[in-house]
Amino acid sequence: MSLHDDAVSVLSEWTAPTPAEAALRLEFLGFLDAHDDAMLRSCVPGHLTATTAVLSHDGSQVLLTLHPKAGMWLPMGGHCEESDLSLAQAALREASEESGISGLQLLRGPLALDRHSVWCHPPQCWHFDVEYAAVAPAGASEVISSESLDLRWFPVDEIPELSDEATRRLTRRGRDALISGSSLLG
Repeated sequence: MSLHDDAVSVLSEWTAPTPAEAALRLEFLGFLDAHDDAMLRSCVPGHLTATTAVLSHDGSQVLLTLHPKAGMWLPMGGHCEESDLSLAQAALREASEESGISGLQLLRGPLALDRHSVWCHPPQCWHFDVEYAAVAPAGASEVISSESLDLRWFPVDEIPELSDEATRRLTRRGRDALISGSSLLG
């Protein structure tokens, strides 16, 4: 199965938790149908991306990156690569690369969708963001990558103002999924 096929399958089977995300799900599927290269950064009108909220082992904190281009505290995430076999794999790869934490365990997902304008292909390009959460092992230590100005753990209910509502929503959903015993992906 190709990454494109995986994205269609994941989004076709996903039950959106809100009417707005149900509409986004249909928009994402339409975009995938219209663009064979929708999974690649080279797709100029936009492309699917994978984001992951990295939670502490107990779900009380989230690790956020101070994104150099956005100037905001955001979850780990980014572009899919041709070597990615699934959206879940892309989400876990991005989280591991950007956090420097090995042994992250991805929660079954996705947990949210978000579409936002970005700077990949000026004057405007869209990220069709499929969002997951992962759990860090107890005692995990983060390592700042070249893709970040800083990394910090924040209490889930105290995400700084220099963030966005999509980050807060994903983080809360990740914590709630962990606490409710949502299964981890193998």
